[in-house]
Amino acid sequence: MTASPQSSVAPSDAASTGTAVPFDAHGIEPIPDGSRDCSPWELFWIWAGANIAPINWVLGALGITLGLSLVETLIVVAVGNIIGCAVFGLFNVIGHRTAVNQMVLGRAPFGSAGAAVPGVVQFLLTMGWVGVNTWVVLDLVMAILAEVGLTGGVWLDVAVAAVIMAIQLGLALYGFYAIRSFEKYTVPATAAVMGVMTVLAIATTDVDWTLQGTAATTADEVTAITQLLTAIGIGWGLTWIPYASDYSRFVRVGTPSRTVFWSSALGMYIPTVWLAVLGACLASAGSGSDPSTLVVSTFGVMAIPVLLLLVHGPIATNVLNLYSCALAALSIGMRAARWKVTLVAGVCASAVLAVFVEADSFAHAFDNWMVSILVWISPWATIVAVDYLVLRGGALDVGSLYSSPGSKSLPRYRAAGLISLGAGVVAGWAWQYGLVSAMQGPLATAFGDTDFSWLSGSVVAGGLYLTLSRRA
Repeated sequence: MTASPQSSVAPSDAASTGTAVPFDAHGIEPIPDGSRDCSPWELFWIWAGANIAPINWVLGALGITLGLSLVETLIVVAVGNIIGCAVFGLFNVIGHRTAVNQMVLGRAPFGSAGAAVPGVVQFLLTMGWVGVNTWVVLDLVMAILAEVGLTGGVWLDVAVAAVIMAIQLGLALYGFYAIRSFEKYTVPATAAVMGVMTVLAIATTDVDWTLQGTAATTADEVTAITQLLTAIGIGWGLTWIPYASDYSRFVRVGTPSRTVFWSSALGMYIPTVWLAVLGACLASAGSGSDPSTLVVSTFGVMAIPVLLLLVHGPIATNVLNLYSCALAALSIGMRAARWKVTLVAGVCASAVLAVFVEADSFAHAFDNWMVSILVWISPWATIVAVDYLVLRGGALDVGSLYSSPGSKSLPRYRAAGLISLGAGVVAGWAWQYGLVSAMQGPLATAFGDTDFSWLSGSVVAGGLYLTLSRRA
């Protein structure tokens, strides 16, 4: 197996260097068997750590904001995530079987140059997520400082954001092994304390289990359900698919596929639903949807230690974003050291951070963000899955992904994949009903302002790709 010429670092058996946390010298080449030392539990903690975060409180509170009842919100979150997290687990299995990162796997259906299209989008997406999550951390830290009487205006915000970004960049630059160790040792403790805080929150908050939605009509209620299902029901697990193989490729070679599936799917499902349910319950008591407001209004004098605890979640998420950002850059042919890529990501993420800080409602801004990225992720993921599972029968020639661009085994462009992706994006937008007019497609408005963008994009892209590929 040859390494990709686009990788900026040489492969090495990083797991056997003898150091406690070896530097990850791998780029986008397949991970050698000797370097694949990640256990299923460690994979579980990686995904759980990324989701034990206050942003998932916003997920639950969003249902109340959209006008649903508490019970409706809980059902949509719990059932929707079963589907989304199951698909996410499937992509982790693909990464484990091939030992290849997610964007390079896209070369099979799209070609060497064609795969750069979703690769560039993923590169930008990860930088955007860093901005979103850093906003959450900044919001929490500023709430902590305000509780102790420390305020400083915009310059204090800038200073705190710079410190947070430095911590995130440090972990991401060191690579997978540092991320794995950070999550393995910090997430179990965070989950335990969060469990205690959950019990305290439910016991001390006047949760309105009978809260009725504010939707004026049945049609408005259906609209809200489909929006919530797209944004944080099925959609939440789907938005993590572009990252899946980046981390499951390090799981030990002999690990059964079903074990990889459950460790990743449950690592995503349990914390997402857990905290979303908590967020919905707190929002039903009239606490709003802002993360720091939810915490301060619920825990009172205990707010400071809880806020400090929850700062861990967004940081744990952002180190994954920054690491995957570098892999996406290498996958599309960018020739730069990883630290340079992550530095650019940090600068661009600051711009996204500014947008969210200025947003009147973070919950609404977050919904806009989630719905917009699902328009491309759903059809792209379906094409990759159909190519690997149906057309290739789960037996991909990994070596062909690293062949010279334009060769018979790796053409520059695969028309079937690119045409299907374009059609899927259009179909997704057509049945999308976001909170702004630009994200409200004609099918969505024609069918009662419903949002099935994830479904329409997937069906059109997957069906068309299967048809075109078989004809070819």
